[in-house]
Amino acid sequence: MNKKGKKNTPCIKLCIGGLLITASFVNAADNFYAKGNTPLTFKNAIKLAQANDPWLSGNRHQQAALESMSTAVNTLPDPKVSIGFSGIPTDSFSFSQEGMTQTNIGIAQVLPRGNSLAIKSQQLKTQSEAFPYQRQDREAQVAVTVGSLWLDAYGIQESIALIEKNRSLFEQLVDVAEVSYSSALGKARQQDVIRAQLELTRLENRLDKLAQQKNRYEGMLSQWFVNFSNENNIIASEKSQSFHNVTLSSELPKIDVVNRELVFENKWLQPQELVQYFYHHPAIIAVDKKVNATKYGVKLAEQKYKPEWGINANYGYRGNDPMGNNRADLFSIGVTFDLPIFTENRQDKEVQSAISDAEAVKVEKVLLLRQLLGNYSSTKGRLLKLKKSQHLYNTSLLPQLHEQAEAELAAYTSDDGDFSDVVRSRIEVLNAEIDQLNLNVEEQKLLLALNYLFVGSQQIAVSNNVKNPPSRNLTIATVGEK
Repeated sequence: MNKKGKKNTPCIKLCIGGLLITASFVNAADNFYAKGNTPLTFKNAIKLAQANDPWLSGNRHQQAALESMSTAVNTLPDPKVSIGFSGIPTDSFSFSQEGMTQTNIGIAQVLPRGNSLAIKSQQLKTQSEAFPYQRQDREAQVAVTVGSLWLDAYGIQESIALIEKNRSLFEQLVDVAEVSYSSALGKARQQDVIRAQLELTRLENRLDKLAQQKNRYEGMLSQWFVNFSNENNIIASEKSQSFHNVTLSSELPKIDVVNRELVFENKWLQPQELVQYFYHHPAIIAVDKKVNATKYGVKLAEQKYKPEWGINANYGYRGNDPMGNNRADLFSIGVTFDLPIFTENRQDKEVQSAISDAEAVKVEKVLLLRQLLGNYSSTKGRLLKLKKSQHLYNTSLLPQLHEQAEAELAAYTSDDGDFSDVVRSRIEVLNAEIDQLNLNVEEQKLLLALNYLFVGSQQIAVSNNVKNPPSRNLTIATVGEK
């Protein structure tokens, strides 16, 4: 029995080796992808999210409201008309008894202080100019948010695919170990069977956890693909209707970098040099428009030192006297104005308040620039470290793990190794492949974040007074797939 067992041992181990080699090339993930469902690509996900973003529509309405209001405020207030009777005798209520009895028709017009109407109109126009840049910034933010969610879901999907590809291998290992142990051929032990079953169970557990994470990211993505026609009706996009089992594209996008010399070169600019790029960021330009609007607020407050004028005119119609003689009608005209002489606690304070508001908005710009600088430094540093890790995985770690797995297999097939070492080496290869996948996904997420920082750098020559700068095409070009 022992001789026969030794004679058949190489055959069994060669079968194991054949299973290991063959299973590594079997792509069991084909069953994972939902059939009949068009894969959702990275670029299409961003376009779909931007097209269904209600924030952009609301922002356009806000801009239209301010533009309309800027025209409305630059108009004189409506004149006031008064009609009345005066001097009516109470003993007879006769219109001709007394000479002062008359019918009065008056009109009054208020003239606002100084140039306050024109200044207020220009302030609202300047405020409205910020909205296109806010939309450009919003589209870039949506691209980063949705793109990152897509990449996270992609990483989980491909991790599941890698595990599925290796699960058939461990299922075959369990079968071979059970056959080898039950037939007492070779040196298979009960602990080998248990180890193979344990690793298979662990793979199933990892798949369950990854499926839960995938469902979570699907839910986070789905909110970007629902279009509300109004507050009561929902128009679900084609992707959101069946987003509980979405299929993502199986190819990792290669994000085109806007400023490669500022991202990949080991060169760090001084903050004052880097700020020149960030001055053209749509979020910064929007704050600049806000700063300019607050300057008009200061000018508007200064107009309150000037008097507010009013003109009024009155026409009095009188009837004939008791003898039937005609009486002359009466006409009066006058001017009213206030005297802003007690300015210490009103006008002076209002100007100081407007100046403080302007300075506060300037601080908002400084804080935003600091945030962009910090994000650039952090993200670029992480990207450079990640590139080193990728190089290590590609040139050393993964090849060495594959060599180790082959060596463990060769040792086991020649009766010089242990079955558990073969299983462990295959698990290490799987873990390293998943780690490499996560590194590649993280690289694209970092490039996506860096592209947001330089989203306006391609528009350096564009004037800040452009009413509707091109935004969506720029966003897609900088974060889309090659």
